[in-house]
Amino acid sequence: MAVLGVVSIGGMLCDDRTLLGESVWLKPFKFGVAFALYSLTLAWLLSLPHKGSRVTWWLGTVFAGTGILDVGFIAVQAARGTFSHFNNADLDPVNRIGQTIFMSGVPGLFFANLSIVLILSWQRVADRPTSRAIHAGLGLAVAGMALGYLMGYTGKQLVRDSDGRVVELIAGHTVLDDPARSQDARDALAGMPITHWSTVGGDLRIPHFVGLHGIHVLLFASFALAWLAARYRWLRAESARAAVVGILAAGYSGLLALLCWQAMRAQPLVHPDSVTVAAAAGLLAIVAALLAAVYRRHRDAGLPSAEPVSVDVPRRG
Repeated sequence: MAVLGVVSIGGMLCDDRTLLGESVWLKPFKFGVAFALYSLTLAWLLSLPHKGSRVTWWLGTVFAGTGILDVGFIAVQAARGTFSHFNNADLDPVNRIGQTIFMSGVPGLFFANLSIVLILSWQRVADRPTSRAIHAGLGLAVAGMALGYLMGYTGKQLVRDSDGRVVELIAGHTVLDDPARSQDARDALAGMPITHWSTVGGDLRIPHFVGLHGIHVLLFASFALAWLAARYRWLRAESARAAVVGILAAGYSGLLALLCWQAMRAQPLVHPDSVTVAAAAGLLAIVAALLAAVYRRHRDAGLPSAEPVSVDVPRRG
């Protein structure tokens, strides 16, 4: 995956072909980087001592194998200048084979991760804060993968490949509130810089992305709290850091639900309505209040206890 990321950078620099207004090599680059990061995290996680390690080793191998097949097909289609996801070109034999791989590979990735979550969810594989980050992060990753299936219900669209040929996609990632435009190339409409997330409709790639990388955010938070514990007394107790990680995990789950709700309402990330803003503010306020409660509970932790003071009482006589 790391090699694919490097190759894709070369493709973006040297190949001027585009799909939906972006380089044909942008998707392989994003998938290569994302899979490299997630696979590295998963490899580290499965190296920790835990029960059922033989089973999780095989599940990790299934994840690696199916990941290579799926992302490899994405790279092949990019080199061919056409679409990998949702491509309904039945007359293209390479595409037919690739879609068959997708139909078997994506569930393989999902159920391999789900099985790992079920095996590790009841085990403490590290200290309490890190274990909590791992359990919640893996759950968020599975949820993010599951949200990707929502893209299959957005409807068909007609687009053009890099050679200008019309291609029918059976689904997409953009949700529009105008049914008359549903058959248009809605995924080719205006998008944000770099990510190309839609700025005219809801984009299901956003909750998909946020869910998949929740484990990285929570692990970073766990490691950062351990580092900060040397400077802030209230974080020195493992229970305090575990509570903070739990609150952040709950808040992150709320954010994932909010982004999915926003996208399904055909609302761009950069143009939230008052209801979305109010929900986000409420979520932020709840998280802040819970963090403040943990701080108040643990702020006196580690303070030296008061030593008894001896007083010399003069004796009579």
